[in-house]
Amino acid sequence: MNDNTDSGRLDGRVALVSGGARGIGLAIVRTLTAQGARVVIADAGGAIDGGDPDPAVAQAVADEMGDGALAFTGSIAAADAAQAAVAMANEAFGGLDILVNNAAILRDGFIFRTDPADFDAVLKTNLAAAWYLTNAAAPVLRQQAKDNRGGEPYQWGRIVNITSSAGFYGNFGQSSYASAKSGMLGLMRTTAMDLARAGITCNAVAPFAATRVTDTIVPANDEQAAYKERALKVSPDHVATVVAWLCAPESQAITGQLFGVRGREVFLFSQPRPVATLARDNADWDVGALAAAAAETFAPHYTDLTTDLEAFNTEPKV
Repeated sequence: MNDNTDSGRLDGRVALVSGGARGIGLAIVRTLTAQGARVVIADAGGAIDGGDPDPAVAQAVADEMGDGALAFTGSIAAADAAQAAVAMANEAFGGLDILVNNAAILRDGFIFRTDPADFDAVLKTNLAAAWYLTNAAAPVLRQQAKDNRGGEPYQWGRIVNITSSAGFYGNFGQSSYASAKSGMLGLMRTTAMDLARAGITCNAVAPFAATRVTDTIVPANDEQAAYKERALKVSPDHVATVVAWLCAPESQAITGQLFGVRGREVFLFSQPRPVATLARDNADWDVGALAAAAAETFAPHYTDLTTDLEAFNTEPKV
């Protein structure tokens, strides 16, 4: 997928990629580097549940990338660490142009069995860390939007949130993960609005690829088993290409959008908007009247409980 035919498109840009040492994050780091960007790889090197951090994981990737890459090995699930990661990019490379919020952990369990501590840990890493990094990066991006670099107005900046279809479809046993990934959509939309005047874009990408996340899937039915078998065929390089596209000059006008990537398929998702309305002009609703009206007007539009694994279990284009 990454044939480097567009190499140099991001020359002079500086990127920070959380969770950038493995899987989709690593593919993004390699692609942005191939495009000419210098990259800070923010990754504590932990297991899929967030435990057993290993700083050597991110450092090995930075070594592979060469002089244009640095490893930040603290946990960005803390505001001060997020500030430090942004400071590293600013001090080492003279600024920050691109933020990719990709870090995530999994601690799955049915809602009636999940330990609240596991919920807190997932929300901290998968959602709060993205907020911390965006909060830390936004002042740098906004200041650069006011400056002239190379004699040109610097109305430019990119933020990409890596979400999941579990955040808007749902999936068995993933209440923590889905809650965090759904929150990434609200964060993306509001960030896009807050930074639009500075020419800074923010979008979200829901990836389908073979990663440590798909490795952990325990299928609940035949449809989910089919999804897992097919997902393991899909390279994360496809996701990285879409992220690089959203960071490219041509994507300046694209902001506040939700995309999906599944091999050589790229989706633009709709976002929640009203699909039907009930209103009374001259009287308040009572329960009986509301039940009858809803059965007629709302019922055809109710969303079923298809999981994301069942919805995307067809053969991917790879």
